[in-house]
Amino acid sequence: MFDILMYLFETYIHSDVELLMDHDELTDELTRAGFRKEEIYKALDWLEQLAALQESDTHPYLNPSATPAIRIFTAPEMAKLDVECRGFLMFLEQIKVLTAETREMVIDRVMELDSPEIELEDLKWIILMVLFNVPGSESAYQQMEELIFEVGDGILH
Repeated sequence: MFDILMYLFETYIHSDVELLMDHDELTDELTRAGFRKEEIYKALDWLEQLAALQESDTHPYLNPSATPAIRIFTAPEMAKLDVECRGFLMFLEQIKVLTAETREMVIDRVMELDSPEIELEDLKWIILMVLFNVPGSESAYQQMEELIFEVGDGILH
């Protein structure tokens, strides 16, 4: 399913190609690209749920009137997101790339993926997908892109 999400993000969203197909056309195209229909349906559902999160006023796990707090991960979240991934989420929140709300959206989308655990590189792409879909997150999206694609200027050994 993650491969399909990456394919869609790179082909349509990240490359600024207009996505005007209906689900049947998109399913046919993805099937021709070699993806299985069951995985295609899961990926499309994942994207629809992401859109639904973006449209809601607040995330169901957030209390907008609460003071800033430390995020405590549940056992299933810790099983899926290792220490490196959790630390990266905290880092992004500290440098204001993620807000508490977008962090929760990222965690929600991670938990809906089929894989038992997520690697840091995959997490970065999920964060990009979430930020791309949240209005007003253009600056955060750009910062995240820079973090992903940044190439050091120093000499490589």
